[in-house]
Order: sequence, then structure tokens, then C-alpha cells
Amino acid sequence: MEGVPALFFDLALILITAGITTVIFKWLKQPLVLGYIVAGFLIGPYFTYFPVVNDPNSVHTWSEIGMVFLLFAIGLEFSFKKLKKVGGPGAIMVLTELVIMFSSGFLVGKLFGWQKMNCIFLGCMLSISSTSIIVKAFDDLKLKREKFTADVIGALVVEDLVAVILMVILSTLSVGNAFDGIELLLSMVKLVFFLIIWFIFGIYLIPSFLRLIRKFMTEETLVIIAVGLCFAMVMLANYAGFSSALGAFVMGSILAETLEADIIHKLVKPIQNLFGAIFFVSVGMLVNPQILIQYTWPVVIISLTVMIIKTLSATFGMLISGRDIQTALKSGFCFCQIGEFSFIIASLGLSFKVIDDYLYPIIVTVSIVTTFFTPYIMRLAKPVYTWINPKIPTKWKDAMTSYSEGFKVNENKTLTFRTFVMNQFKDMVIYGCIIAALTIIAFSAIGPFVVKNINGLWGDITATLITLAIVSPFIWAMAFKYNISLTNKRLISKNIFEKHVITLIFVLRYLVATLLIVMIIRHYVKIGFFLALGCAVVGSIILAFSNGFMRFYTLLEHRFLDNLNKRQRQASFIIPEVLQQNFHLERVVVSPMSQVVGKKLKETEFRHKYKVSVVCIERGKDTYDLPDKDIVFYPYDKVTLVGCDDNINMVKPLLDIEDTELIHERHDHKMNLHKVQLSKRSPLHQISLLDSLFKDKYEAMVIAIQRGNDFILSPEASTIFHENDIVWFVSNDESAKMIKQKEEI
Repeated sequence: MEGVPALFFDLALILITAGITTVIFKWLKQPLVLGYIVAGFLIGPYFTYFPVVNDPNSVHTWSEIGMVFLLFAIGLEFSFKKLKKVGGPGAIMVLTELVIMFSSGFLVGKLFGWQKMNCIFLGCMLSISSTSIIVKAFDDLKLKREKFTADVIGALVVEDLVAVILMVILSTLSVGNAFDGIELLLSMVKLVFFLIIWFIFGIYLIPSFLRLIRKFMTEETLVIIAVGLCFAMVMLANYAGFSSALGAFVMGSILAETLEADIIHKLVKPIQNLFGAIFFVSVGMLVNPQILIQYTWPVVIISLTVMIIKTLSATFGMLISGRDIQTALKSGFCFCQIGEFSFIIASLGLSFKVIDDYLYPIIVTVSIVTTFFTPYIMRLAKPVYTWINPKIPTKWKDAMTSYSEGFKVNENKTLTFRTFVMNQFKDMVIYGCIIAALTIIAFSAIGPFVVKNINGLWGDITATLITLAIVSPFIWAMAFKYNISLTNKRLISKNIFEKHVITLIFVLRYLVATLLIVMIIRHYVKIGFFLALGCAVVGSIILAFSNGFMRFYTLLEHRFLDNLNKRQRQASFIIPEVLQQNFHLERVVVSPMSQVVGKKLKETEFRHKYKVSVVCIERGKDTYDLPDKDIVFYPYDKVTLVGCDDNINMVKPLLDIEDTELIHERHDHKMNLHKVQLSKRSPLHQISLLDSLFKDKYEAMVIAIQRGNDFILSPEASTIFHENDIVWFVSNDESAKMIKQKEEI
């Protein structure tokens, strides 16, 4: 066949080899990602006993697409609400592990005499664990419903965000190939600015857009729109000077807050699997056995560093985040490997040509080694606790218990004044970013267009007024959203110091808003600062007494909050934060193999036996809130449970039964399609189908009657059998034999 591109051969080779190796690794009960890496090695340039890909550049392009989908899928599972719920404990654990592992990786690199950038990248690669491998290990070891897994998943959410931030930092360092504190600080400010803008505008616009076109959407259009939005954000991130991975992650996290998130994740999963496989295969293609032989000791020492120091640092992080010894050990022993983010960080270093080629295969090999030992290290947590617990002095145990209890108290404690002050500065940053973004758009697009079409001073004044009109709702919110006197009365009525602090904060907000107006005026109209300041003060006074701007801002804020919380509200109701320590909602899909299928709610005894309440059942387009006790469970019902973690974890296995096989073969399948032609002497002649008792006598079902050239499909019970009718029926072979014998008599 002429004209077939070399890429066709490469894709066939990649996918077939990857398919075979993943089946083998599935049989060996190892993570599939290892199978992909082995497949890459087999078809790579360093293994000469197997066909080799013809066009590595095309494979590299496809692997970059795979990295985009990988980060997009991680973003879809990420949620800023999850991040808030994890809060301090997850951040403390991750930051502790990050500091220790980055220092360890950097020192190990220096020990081998590697260059500074190699050491920096090594430290970052060793700091991030593999979400996919840990979740896979939970499945294999049947630990998904253990209580400590919630802490692990929470920490992994924080790690995902930290990994994305590390990639931005490393990109900044790679461009200058040196550490520049001021440049790095500016890059972080730029990152924060764009993350705030993308998230706010994304949450405001995208759910509204999806809601507008929802009645016209099919699965096909939804996946096209979702993937299109993903690559649009990739391009936007590249235009802003960030990596493609950041753009994909951000768009995934925005779509994670929409009602369509679950179905988007389901639809994108096959695409992610395809391109993700190519990405990991391309990782394996870079493994050079000669380099590994040359760097055997670095591989061994780095692997031991990950499995020992990373495990202990994660355990220590869990301890200082307020977890007890047993939970800390079980959680910490999960973070004993590196995975996909390490490959992405290594790819970043290679693309900027700031790390040596040998570092990539070393990291891949370390990932393979640590992944292999992950289940065994996780199993060690319990015996280690059994061994170490009796050896810990009682005073230490009491101190750790007291610390853990105190940490829980601090988690729930509400510091009204401090919370207010922090919220004020947070609002100032958010409003400032929104105003800056809108102003940049106006300066670059709207202003030049107006000035070009309206010459002279009137053009400048018109452009100024249009820009101020665009940003005015947020200028109003910056300066006047809170009332000083009402805030003082609500928070503190006696503390003079706190009153003064609150007053100063409001004055600061007003000054910042006024200076922003001055900046906009002076951009268009070349006047002195004090004259512009006078105009800004007059403008701010007009804003203060304008109910229109207040109502417009309130409308914008309500729409944003509605979009942000819409998906969470689908879970029947939102549990207040004060109860979230003991209760949470969980939506579970009833498996067809579940023992509750066909049972009434009262027969399950969920509430009486497990202290778990069923607050909602979704069945197709129907929703049963606070379902009646006599409602019957059907397969694929979406059941919303409310209760504590432990009790819900006992109920979930009764509803959601995981299937270990994709395809089920019916080995006992004895039913078949048979036919018999009726004669005039037939016992069925001139008898109705109902009176024939065909099903009761022979356990057979008539599906069609052939009468001449006509067919009666699914005949009615009143249908009369005629001479020469050919009756088509479904039954087992023995029943068919009996029917045919009677017709032959």
C-alpha cells in the first residue's frame, strides 16, 4: 500500500506492543504504567532485537498531547473545594515532605558530583508521589475504604497543585539557567495573577455557556467542546509564558466545578488512555541500558532515598499535621514512590536542555523500582506500628495525643477578627487582579479602537469613561463592599485596637480603588496627578451613592457563586462546616451485582444497622428526595448517603460492587433459537398461544410465527396457530426436542 505515512507503522507498533505488555503486567498484578515503559524500551533505539519506531519526532509530538490529556484528567479530579477541605493538615504534610525530599535529592546529586540544575531537578522529581500508583495500590490491597486513605488522597490533591507550581518555577529557572530571586518572585506573582483570573473568569463564563447550550448537547459535542476548551487554555498558557501542562491542568480544574464534570471525565478517559499510553511509551524509549549500567549506584541510592527518606518524611509530615502514630505510619508509607509528574518534570528539563541526558533514564528506572516495592512497603506499616508502639515512652504518647487533640481544636476554632482581616486582604488581591485584567483588555483593544475613531480630547475622554464603566463594579466592591460601622458592631464592640485596624483596612481599600481610577485616567488623558486624583475622588463619591453599580456587582457575584456551587448542590444539600468533621455526603451507583437490588430501603437497615441515611435516589431523569422506606433499589440507581466516614465505608461495598472482569462469558448458556412446522394433526393446530401454555409446559418463548411469506413478530397471546405455520421459539435443547417429537406424532 503506497503513501502510508511512517507514523501509521509507528502507532501500530506502539499500541500493539503496549497492549501485550500491559496484559502481561496486569497478569503480574503490577501497575500498567510499568508495562507502557517496558513497551517503550522494547521498541526504542537501545533495544535492537525488536522493530524500532521510524519517526521519533512524531511520537514525541503525540506524547506531548498525551501529557496534556494526563494533566487535563488530573485537573478534572482536582477541586479547589477539595483543597480547602484538606486545608492545613494536607499542606503541612506536603510542604514537610517537599522540603526534606528536595534537600535530600539535591544533596544526593551533589554527592555524585552532578551539576547544579541536575541536582535541583532531581530534588523536585523526588518530591512528588504518583497518584495513579497509590490509588492502584489501594485497589490491589483492598484499602480504598480504610479511614487513613482520605488523608492520603487529600495530600495528593495538594501535591498535584505543588507539582504544577514547581513546573512553573523550574521553567523560570531553566530560561535563565540560574537562580534569580527577583525573577522567580515576579514569575510567582505572574502565576498567582493568571491563576486567579483564569479561575474567576472560567467559573463565571464556562458553566454559564454550558448551561446555555445544554439542551443541544450530545456526548459527541460535549467531548469536542471540552477538548477544545482544554487546548484553548493550553494556547493561552503558552501565550502567557507558561507550560502546556499548566493550561491543561487549569482548564480541567475549572471544568471540575461544572455539572458536566463527571460525564466529561468519562468521555475524555478513552482519549486520555490512548495518548497517555503513547506518553509513557515515549518515556520508556529514552531508557538506555548502557547508561543504567554506568549509573547503577545512583539508581540504587536514589531508589533507597525515595523508599526510606520519602516514606519517613511523609510520616513525619502526617504526625506534625495532627495525625496519630498509627494513621501517620499508614499514610506515610504510601508515599514511597515517584511517578508521572517526575517524568513530566524530567521532560521539561530535557526540553530546556538544562539537565543531562543520563538523568531521564535514571529517574524512569527509579520510578520502576519504587513502584514495584510500593505494595510491599505499604503492607509494612502495620507491623512497623506493632513493633514501634510498645517502645515509645508513655510521656511521648501522651504529648502526641495532646498535640493531635489540640490540632483538631485549632482546625475547628473560628477566629473572627483574624478571619475578617485575612478575608479583606484576600478580597483586595482578587478585586485588584480582576480590575487589572479588565484594564489590560481595555487598554489593548477597546481604548485604541475608540481613540482611532474619535479624534482628540473627546476620544480620550470617551475611552476613559468606557474603561471606567467596565471596571466600575469591581472598583465599587474594592472601596465600598463592607460598611465600617456595621462591621465594627458585628465583630467587636469594645476592643478599640481592633476597631482602629478595621478602619485602617477600609481606608486602605478606598485608597487602592482611588489610585486605580487615577491610573486609568492618566493612561488616556495627559493631566497632572493631583487633577486626576480630584477626578478620581469625585468618581468614587458617585460610585458610593450609586445603587446601580452595587446591584450589578451583586448580580455578578451571585452568578459566580451559583456556578461555583452548582455541582455541590446536586448532592441534595450542603453539610455545614461545623458538621463536616463527623458527616459527609457520598454518591454511590448501585451495581447490578449488589445484594440490595430488588430490596426495599427498609430491608437494607442502613439507618438502623449502619447509622447511614439515604437522602436521595436518582433514577434516570427521576429524583426521589428523602425516599420512602418502601422504595425498591434498581441497578444503576445513584444513591446519596449521609453519615460518618467509617459507617459509609461499610455501606458502600453493599451498593457499589467492583467488577474484576471487563467481559463476562456465559459458560452455562443453553438457550437457543429453534423452529417447528405445524401439521394439521398438531396439538397446537387452531389453539391460541395463550391456551397452548407454551411457556409453562416447555419453558419456551415464541418470538415469531412464519405464515407463508409473512412473519408475525412477538405474537399476541390471542394469536391462533394455523396449519403449516413455522413457529420460531427460544428454549433449551431438551425442551426443543420434546416439542419437535410431539409435532412429529
